[in-house]
Amino acid sequence: MATLKLEIVTPEAKVYSEDVDMVTLPGVEGLLGIYPLHVPLMTQVAAGEVIAKKAGQELFLAVGEGFAEVSQERVAILTDMAIKADDIDEARAEEAKKRAEARLQEKLSDEEAATVQSALLHSLTQLSVKRRRRV
Repeated sequence: MATLKLEIVTPEAKVYSEDVDMVTLPGVEGLLGIYPLHVPLMTQVAAGEVIAKKAGQELFLAVGEGFAEVSQERVAILTDMAIKADDIDEARAEEAKKRAEARLQEKLSDEEAATVQSALLHSLTQLSVKRRRRV
């Protein structure tokens, strides 16, 4: 069976790089399911959950905003945040959310507000992915 090379890269590191059977990613216009031999495309990635299916197993990752390049044999996601669901520290993400919400109540410059909004989005995304995967 054909596979896809899934690579997820942030400014800090290559977070994931493996062959997978299928990828589901959060596009700005909705979820996008990608199988091997998919038509090539570029799309904007919304903050949310990437699901990588491999040999009957699913891996879940929280990702921030970014871009994805899809070819017939590869999916490359460039994002500002990516973390495996199992590696998310729920208490830490909850604390980051509370700090960001408190900061947004202060008088901030546009640049500061954008930074805090991004931090809030990252923590909300992590919490959503972690809590959805709780058994």
